[in-house]
Amino acid sequence: MITRRTFVKGALLGAGLGRWVPRAWAKAAQPGTGVDFAVPAGACDCHVHIFGDPRRFPLSPARVYTPEPASIEELAAVHRALRIDRTIVVQPSVYGTDNACTLDALRRLGDRARGVAVIDAQSSEAALDAMGRAGIRGIRLNLATVGITDPAVARRRFREGIERIEPRHWHVQIYTQPDIIAAIGDQVRASPVPVVFDHFGGAIASRGLQQPGFGALVDLVRSGHAYVKISGTADYVSTQAPGYSDVAPLARALVAANPQRILWATNWPHPDSARVPGRQPTDIAPLLPTDDGLIFNLLPGWVPDPATRRMILVDNPARLYGF
Repeated sequence: MITRRTFVKGALLGAGLGRWVPRAWAKAAQPGTGVDFAVPAGACDCHVHIFGDPRRFPLSPARVYTPEPASIEELAAVHRALRIDRTIVVQPSVYGTDNACTLDALRRLGDRARGVAVIDAQSSEAALDAMGRAGIRGIRLNLATVGITDPAVARRRFREGIERIEPRHWHVQIYTQPDIIAAIGDQVRASPVPVVFDHFGGAIASRGLQQPGFGALVDLVRSGHAYVKISGTADYVSTQAPGYSDVAPLARALVAANPQRILWATNWPHPDSARVPGRQPTDIAPLLPTDDGLIFNLLPGWVPDPATRRMILVDNPARLYGF
């Protein structure tokens, strides 16, 4: 039987490291729990990745992990189960600045999708123009993934990103930790474009509301200078399955600060980018087996008011991403 891992290994071999070619795709994680609340029409999953066939979409040699594949068809099945209508495809770090897989996903998903790209100084203005026409509405700074913890480097990367996208009225999405958010807070407040922080701003639920930097994130959200995605619950924020009760105080604090700056997302297909002893960047990092139905059902506990949930699921992403 062809397992998911042997498929990926075979695909990588087929991409130039050997001759074995896989015969079938395996499945990424699907929701195991049914949604138990009314999901409003137009709800948006604001953070997903697509990992395509590596023979067609080669991974960056500089990547820090090697994910298993995750297809558009699998994503569509997840969203049918969750009753989600719209999605934001975020360029994963494993492709570097080659956004071909993300752009292919936007083309195939059509008007129900928008995207967030990763660029660098070599990304031409013509390429950015083409990305905009394809549905890209922002760029991502993957600070945490590549281990950037120096505030000076974060400030420089933020400034460079703003300079590239300000004329396009895109936004900057940042994956980092709360202490870095505190260090760049003045830049965020002065930003001429919207700023979005991934996955609770990198907060760790077990560290509570007083963890360094989380207050700075709450203040930026309260003032309207930053959006934050309440996402990554089971992947990065908490290990207290199945209820993840330690996440609730973080979520409620952010929503109470300013519900107009909250976005919700699955982080499907739940890649594992952690540094694991003995695992090399070229070794296959299995996708995490997260139950997105169970995680989605936490939202009414964090946000009891249906009108506020609609704001988070529909109105905020429609405004930010231009649906």
